[in-house]
Amino acid sequence: MFRRGFLPNVGNLLAFEATARHGSVSRAAEELNLTQSAVSRQIQQLEESLGVSLFSRARQRVVLTDVGRLYASQVRGTLTELADATHQAIALSGTSGVLNLATLPTFGTRWLMPRIPDFFTRHPDATVNFGVRLVPFDFADEPFDTAIHFGEPHWPGAICELLRKEEAVPVCSPAYRQREGIHEPQDLARARLLQQSTRPTAWAEWFGNVDVAIVNPMRGPRFEQFAMVAQAAAAGLGVAMIPQFLIGDELASGRLEVLFPHSVLSSGAYYLVYPEHKAEAPLVRSFRDWLISETRQG
Repeated sequence: MFRRGFLPNVGNLLAFEATARHGSVSRAAEELNLTQSAVSRQIQQLEESLGVSLFSRARQRVVLTDVGRLYASQVRGTLTELADATHQAIALSGTSGVLNLATLPTFGTRWLMPRIPDFFTRHPDATVNFGVRLVPFDFADEPFDTAIHFGEPHWPGAICELLRKEEAVPVCSPAYRQREGIHEPQDLARARLLQQSTRPTAWAEWFGNVDVAIVNPMRGPRFEQFAMVAQAAAAGLGVAMIPQFLIGDELASGRLEVLFPHSVLSSGAYYLVYPEHKAEAPLVRSFRDWLISETRQG
């Protein structure tokens, strides 16, 4: 519960934050469209309510005290959160709710974005905000209702719904294949292997599946995201192990081609994750049902 006596006037906080940021009462007054005396009075009122000095004053200059410096940082964060909350409240006008989704970059851009219009067609009053997270996080500390996760179905305090497995195949550009004379799996032993940093054993597993001996299957440039690997392969940099569902456009256009039908099934999988206490939230439930249906269709 907030104690009203400990909540300063917002106008006083704005005057303090602007003065702290500019190091000048006059510049703060100009930004806030107030007189210098009005800004000085608001800062004085804030100092009196707190019982501390926030600035030391020397002639025409104001300098934050140690307490003022700490308070300015915290006030700035609070004002930013208040502004964001206000914008979100305005944005929600006329909607049936908002869903804040954290997704993996390549999954989000390559697979989810082309399909998300169908969700909005089915739920025209819903709002979905998209963010990016690469690793699990605490939902209590982040502004998300749900997340797309790759790995094992382990996320403390959350439910993990299986979306799909990940099966990768070797691909490269037609020009690279012709230039390097790639006709048999063993030909890849001399090719440049493009590595996805979160799938470090993919090439080793693939070569093992096709019974091809290779000195160092982990050699070659490394990339953090499949989107970067796909771009590099399409540019003719080398061969890559990529799930087909993430490179549909490149395969359809002919920028990439599948070299051999042999694939590697990743030990991890894609999951939709959401906090246990939001399992029955209407928009979370609607998005979950739609997303699971979409992944079942490919």
